[in-house]
Amino acid sequence: MDSLTQIVLGAAVGEAVLGKKVGNKAMLYGAIAGTIPDLDTFASYFTDTVSALEIHRGFTHSILFSLLFAPLFGKLVSLYEKSASFKQWTILFFFGFVTHPLLDAHTTWGTQLFWPLDLRLAYKSIFVIDPLYTLPFLIFLILAMRKKRTSAKRRKLNNLGLLISSTYLILTLVLKGIAFFQFKNALENQHISYTEIETKPTPFNTILWTANVDTKNAYLISHYSFFDSQPIKFKSYPKNHEKLGRSKNSEKIQDLIKICNGWYTISEKDGELYFNDLRFGLMSLSGETENFVFSFKIETSPEGITITEVEKNPQDGKKLLKELSTRIFGN
Repeated sequence: MDSLTQIVLGAAVGEAVLGKKVGNKAMLYGAIAGTIPDLDTFASYFTDTVSALEIHRGFTHSILFSLLFAPLFGKLVSLYEKSASFKQWTILFFFGFVTHPLLDAHTTWGTQLFWPLDLRLAYKSIFVIDPLYTLPFLIFLILAMRKKRTSAKRRKLNNLGLLISSTYLILTLVLKGIAFFQFKNALENQHISYTEIETKPTPFNTILWTANVDTKNAYLISHYSFFDSQPIKFKSYPKNHEKLGRSKNSEKIQDLIKICNGWYTISEKDGELYFNDLRFGLMSLSGETENFVFSFKIETSPEGITITEVEKNPQDGKKLLKELSTRIFGN
């Protein structure tokens, strides 16, 4: 999830653990704990594109990280914050660390909660930025912050924020299930043969959903809103995996394929090859372009293969938001 959401979650968890004892300091250190796992994003400054993608939401988003580093941070804070014990600070940091990847597991990217096991949890039920999750949570946290640390109402407000946010997460799974069956029924009604289907919400909401459908030679992409009144339509995007040629066996390409769980297409433009990660869809809901959210340019030289992420055009983002504001209310 986005940084603000993780800060709010960490602060609320910190309050639940130590708020009654140390007041707003519990929220402060909880917010810090909720931020620390995402420091793995700095790997992009020290390594190549593919390696940075592999590192993100890896070790720092694992239970092992929480177990190893919670005592370290608990000890550091207990040296100058005497209002709570080393054990209490350790518990705060542990829950601040571990709830971060538990929330991230609901996103499309997922998280390696059980690192070093090669298993990425990705429920794909919530977008990385969802105002319906974050804003009510933030409001209750602010209201709780304004109460005295010994106030019973403070704890009730904070717990209510945690309850509402957790309930919304469960609701997203229910909505995902409903959307899945809508896509599945549409494929059956249109007699489309497929091997796999995955669903995920579009940006900032859980009303409009996207489906990626795996067929023999192409992927189908479609959208469904709970306000739709017309049948679901699917648009085909050729896989073109054969365009990779021998480079498909290279370590970097294999790593990319693994990162996107095999959901990718290859496109060619001006003689250059591009690897498109289908998990995050297109920069358009109309399907009139093959401008994918995550696309990587593949360059081959005698020294090997270089992979570079294609920069996103801000204008495409604005266009997508405009399309979302219309499409979310039905087709």
